[in-house]
Amino acid sequence: MSISEADVQGALKNLIDPNTKKDFVSGKSVKNVKIDGSNISLDIVLGYPAQSVLGEIRAMIEEHLKAALPGSSTSASVTSKVVPHAVQHGAKLVDGVKNIITIASGKGGVGKSTTAVNIALALAAEGARVGMLDADIYGPSQPTMLGITGQPTSDGSNFMAPMTNHGLQAMSIGFLIANDDTPMIWRGPMVVQALEQLLRQTKWDNLDYLIVDLPPGTGDIQLSLAQQVPVTGAVIVTTPQDIALMDARKGLKMFEKVGIKIVGIVENMSTHICSQCGHEEHIFGSGGGEKMCADYNTELLGSLPLDIRIREQTDSGKPTVVADPDGQIAKAYKQIARRIAVKIGEMAQNRSAVFPKVVVQNT
Repeated sequence: MSISEADVQGALKNLIDPNTKKDFVSGKSVKNVKIDGSNISLDIVLGYPAQSVLGEIRAMIEEHLKAALPGSSTSASVTSKVVPHAVQHGAKLVDGVKNIITIASGKGGVGKSTTAVNIALALAAEGARVGMLDADIYGPSQPTMLGITGQPTSDGSNFMAPMTNHGLQAMSIGFLIANDDTPMIWRGPMVVQALEQLLRQTKWDNLDYLIVDLPPGTGDIQLSLAQQVPVTGAVIVTTPQDIALMDARKGLKMFEKVGIKIVGIVENMSTHICSQCGHEEHIFGSGGGEKMCADYNTELLGSLPLDIRIREQTDSGKPTVVADPDGQIAKAYKQIARRIAVKIGEMAQNRSAVFPKVVVQNT
């Protein structure tokens, strides 16, 4: 039997990537198809980090081609490559960062920071290079959540080296203030300037994703930050009750007004399961996140439970994804993170890097 590249491509058009829900050909993942008699070799390059499922995808592709092309033998190499994607018009890019994802909420108390740090850790667990920028200047919590103490160092330039733990690069105003009890009594312009310095004067090291934990709310500070930070996409965190959803809708509209794409919504504290009897209850109501997504034509990325372990693990400096990586709650965070990465991967790419820089000099 003579096998052609068209045969291979045709067979892979019928195989769906379980993460993107698209076939590997239309997803442009199939590369370097080589045929030697009945032996097939090819590369599959995914646009999202997927370290935990690379083996499964490779086996799925090899088995599919074996069945579709009888008598053939396939060797597939499956890797991930995260590329930069477009940001809102006019925003200056950040050196060392491919994509910035903001985690936002319309109001405080919905678990935004906890969700942000677990999403960042989940992306890192899948093999991505990830950073965390704590943009909540008034209430920085990421140093505690990541279990990081001390202050960043500088090499004598204007740049600071990010702090690191659990595989993340991190920067926060909390690393720079004298102690945890020091209040940040700053007006809006000072806060915006401080964030700009934290973002652009940190020497980020080749990040695939920088997760930005934004302050809660939709006021002047949040609007200014959304306009000045080059954002690939925004994730809105809410709880199911009506009051939280009202504010989450305001946050979503704010991002739309400044041209930032909405990746989706995470519904936190969706259900509570009693640690004594196992009874599950929708304390804050149910269906609110789904209805908001339907109203605004966006995606419910996932729902997370109200569980005391999440609070305990995060307060201890070891968030759920690293404290209990194989548990059901960590699995939920990882599914949400992978869906975010897939949706970012489907956005328009930023191709500015392919154009040469033109320098005009006097001669």
